[in-house]
Amino acid sequence: MTAKQVQIGDRPCRIYGVDCAEYLLLQMTDEHELQRMDNEVAAIAQGAAHPFLFAAVPVESWNDALSPWEAPAVWGTQGFGCNAADTLRFLTEQVIPTLKQRFALPENVKIILGGYSLAGLFALWASTQTDLFYGVAASPSVWFPDWMEFEQQHPIQAQHIYLSLGDKEERTKNAVMAAVGDNIRTLHSRLIERGADCTLEWNSGGHFKDADLRTAKAFRWVMEEHA
Repeated sequence: MTAKQVQIGDRPCRIYGVDCAEYLLLQMTDEHELQRMDNEVAAIAQGAAHPFLFAAVPVESWNDALSPWEAPAVWGTQGFGCNAADTLRFLTEQVIPTLKQRFALPENVKIILGGYSLAGLFALWASTQTDLFYGVAASPSVWFPDWMEFEQQHPIQAQHIYLSLGDKEERTKNAVMAAVGDNIRTLHSRLIERGADCTLEWNSGGHFKDADLRTAKAFRWVMEEHA
């Protein structure tokens, strides 16, 4: 599947897929992820039963652009900013309208927001702010300080949610990040209790193993019809 480069606002977005698609897949990415994006989209296409348009939307400052509120550093020295609201506004006011117009997407196109790590947390957070998203496909940083309490008060509105984690991710000496396992189990249970179409998949390995293939699997699952 060949990529097209489309300038949206000040960002060069990489677009794959077909016009008039039934699904619009959005993923916030950095330079490292873009290197494996062809591989990820090929994996999505290999198992997809529905036509889709995929947009990789780059962010410059990962820790700031994808964080819903400020938080101290949990490794190294770089903390987290609070610019997720600006990033969501860019998606809803510029990216989605531009793609709908340019690629003749139906008005009721099913929009899936996906992401890995902090981009996964952003996808979950974004779906607490709007009912625009049909689904969320995330391997998310649910260790993020105060996230679980926030989601309890501001529930995720998407009805189709794929969650995943590496089975070694919670085995860390970092006390903040070690909460990721219990948090994702709790979040999964919470969503099921609310009646959402939700699954939690455990992958072998740590956080950085097969990120592209894990994300592809997440998008494919959300596009499937679940009885």
